[in-house]
Formats: sequence, structure tokens, C-alpha cells
Amino acid sequence: MGKHRLRKRSSRRAQVLEQATDDEYDGEIIRVDSANLKRLNVRPGFFAYLAQLWERRFFVLADARFRAFRTAKSYNLWRFWIIAQPLLEAAMYGVIFGLLLKTSRGIDNYLGFLVLGVTFFGLMSALLNGGQSLLQTSRNLMQTFQFPRASLVLSQSLRYMLDNLPGLIIAIAFALGAQWGTPLSWKIVLVIPLILMIWIFGTGLMFIVARLTAFIPDVKVLINLGLRAWFFSSGIFFSLERFADNPTLYRMFCYNPAYLFLKSVRETVIYDTIPSAETWGYLAAWSFGAFFIGLLFFWRAEERYIHVK
Repeated sequence: MGKHRLRKRSSRRAQVLEQATDDEYDGEIIRVDSANLKRLNVRPGFFAYLAQLWERRFFVLADARFRAFRTAKSYNLWRFWIIAQPLLEAAMYGVIFGLLLKTSRGIDNYLGFLVLGVTFFGLMSALLNGGQSLLQTSRNLMQTFQFPRASLVLSQSLRYMLDNLPGLIIAIAFALGAQWGTPLSWKIVLVIPLILMIWIFGTGLMFIVARLTAFIPDVKVLINLGLRAWFFSSGIFFSLERFADNPTLYRMFCYNPAYLFLKSVRETVIYDTIPSAETWGYLAAWSFGAFFIGLLFFWRAEERYIHVK
């Protein structure tokens, strides 16, 4: 008798639930069209990625302008230090290498030679260093918004370009002033495409460093060590012509892109010389090659950057 009543109650509950379900959904099957749904944090095709970057060009420009000179403005005399810092660095290296180690022998306008070397290499090193921990510091932004992560690198590189531009202008003016009386040549305008090519080259390096340091933080030690070696092997304090007697060593130095950039800048600014067509070809290959390889290397890990810690 008890079992019969229990079965009867269960059947009634099943009927009530079935009736409630029919009333709620009115006996219809709801279908969802997923054709226009998109997965988040999926790497797009390379050319689609470039199109997305172009669409966000105004964000890149605005962000770079907003962040420019942020470090310098933390000082009370930030306008003074923008001008004085590259000159003081050049003076320090000039005393050490020019006076004590006598590396200035045989170099015309050694002061201009040194100031241009220190300042323009400073732009390259700033661009390379700017990629370190960039994605870690932008983690909250990446987790909140969906956008191509390469725009962070482009904004950062443009910011460093703006930061270093006053120093470059001061260095050029100082180098010209150090040879007062020498007529100014029209060839100095060639320094403009050289600066742009240095920026393009440095941005490519920043792409590579940003991805490497995002997933392998320990690589920062190797990058800083390599940067020091690059600094002392780029002919900043001395002319590499002293190694002309050793063709192998001299050729190795000449393939150094930093040396080629500095040599070309000095030729156009203070030595009234146009770099050879071969040099322009090397510089173009280094600049656009580094940018393309760096961007491609960075793009291939696009969907992984949101997981950076």
C-alpha cells in the first residue's frame, strides 16, 4: 500500500515538472547562431593584424605623446637635464677615453665625434631596453581590453623617440659648434632619414626583447650584458680605422649596425660626406629587416601575452 502511494506521488511530480517545462519554453527549441561569435585572445592572420594596428594608430600616437618626458618631468630641472645629460655623459667619456686613454688621436673634431656617438647610441639602447618588462607592466590593460599587443611596443618606441629627440638636436648643434668656422653643408639633412632608420631598427629590437622578457625574465641579464659589449664595440670613443691592419677584425666591426649608423651620422653632420650606396643598402636592410622579423616574432605569440605574469 505504501509503495503504491509513493509511486503515485512520484508520477504526479513528474507530470507537474513536465507541464512546467512545457509552459516555460512553450514546447520550442531555442537555436543560437554562432556564425558571428568570435573567440577572444585568438591570434589573427598577419595581414589582418597589420590592419588592426593601422586602425589603432591614433591611440599609439596619443599614448606616446602623453607618456613622453614622463621620467624627465619627475625632476625639478627637467628641461635643463634634457639638454645637459648627453653633454655631461660625453664629457665624462671624453676625459676617460680621449685624455687618459688617448683614443682621440687622428680624429678630427673629437668632441663632435664623441657627442654624436654617445647620443645616437643612447637612442638605440633606449629602444632596446624599452622592451624589457613592457608586457608585464601592461598586464592589467591587456586583461581589460582586446587590442593588438604590438601597439604597446609601437607606442613605447615612439615615446622613447620623442624623449631622445631634444638630445639628438643638442648633440648635432654641439658637434657643429665644436668645428666653428667650417661652412655648413646641405648634406646634414641626410641625418633625418638616418634617425628614422635608427628608430625603425630599434623598434624591431624592442619587439624581440618584449616577447623574450615576457616569458623568460632571466634573459634580461644576458640582454644587459650584451648591450654593454655592443656599446664598447661600436666605435663610440675611437675610430675603428685603427683595426684596418687586421682585415678580419675590421670586417667584423663594419658589419655592426650600430657602427654603421654612427659612422653615417658623423659623415653627414661633421665630415661633409655622403654615405656610400652600399652603406645605405646595409642600413636599410638592418632597419627594415629587424622591424619585420621583430614584428613577426612578436605576432606569433599574440594569444599568449594575456597569460604573462
